[in-house]
Amino acid sequence: MVTAYPLPEGFTELEVFAIGTALLVEALLGFCLNGLTIISFRKIKELRTPSNLLVVSIALADCGICINAFIAAFSSFLRYWPYGSDGCQIHGFQGFLTALASIGSSAAIAWDRYHHYCTRSKLQWSTAVSMMVFAWLFAAFWSVMPLLGWGQYDYEPLRTCCTLDYSKGDRNYITFLFALSIFNFIIPGFIMLTAYQSIHQKFKKTGHFKFNTGLPLKTLVICWGPYCLLCFCAAVEDVMFISPKYRMIPAVIAKTVPTVDAFVYALGNENYRGGIWQFLTGQKIEKAEVDNKTK
Repeated sequence: MVTAYPLPEGFTELEVFAIGTALLVEALLGFCLNGLTIISFRKIKELRTPSNLLVVSIALADCGICINAFIAAFSSFLRYWPYGSDGCQIHGFQGFLTALASIGSSAAIAWDRYHHYCTRSKLQWSTAVSMMVFAWLFAAFWSVMPLLGWGQYDYEPLRTCCTLDYSKGDRNYITFLFALSIFNFIIPGFIMLTAYQSIHQKFKKTGHFKFNTGLPLKTLVICWGPYCLLCFCAAVEDVMFISPKYRMIPAVIAKTVPTVDAFVYALGNENYRGGIWQFLTGQKIEKAEVDNKTK
């Protein structure tokens, strides 16, 4: 079969097709699961609680990641980026915005769960809305910086999607990377670590483990860790010697976040899962009170 565009450098026909297929599957599955989470919240009254608003926040962010992945998958099948340099900047910004909002929302859920189980404080609507708005505005601030000159968006090794340019490894990149990592990975990770450790200790005292307290932080580290490691390596060493196909692996892993988050925060929650079941089947869930913490 004759194609209009050559294969990206460093990739075989099978590898390009495999990456595109993986991105497409991740996009479709994650979008369906998180879309179901959002629609169920909207349709089922019992699900509409302040705590579950934070679950919706992460679902919205993950839907954005899925849209980003779908565009990347489409371009991969084309073998080139069809939207020009401006489209690359928009794609990079949108991907960064939704990724950082997803991480911030995960930290907000951890904070809420800590107060629910350890201080018995009930989350109010005003606080939930404020936390959601802050997570998105904070993500927008860091995402717009590369557009203003601090950091830079450029093509991924496959050259069919765009992200933070780590190829140069210059001072501009290093200062942005370290500031970004502290405020958008280390601090949220620390919040999640301390919150879930406290909850775990509380569960040990009562002998009732209502959910897996280690899973949210493991999700953060496993899904985003490889990409962060690649970026940090680029700050101290030229990573361009690594094969382009291997440099694409962290990006593909990161795109699994929407699907994993849906199972951790919505489908992995007995009551939220009951609300989704009620939306799909019309069968009334037994418990009248549904939140994102009791499992």
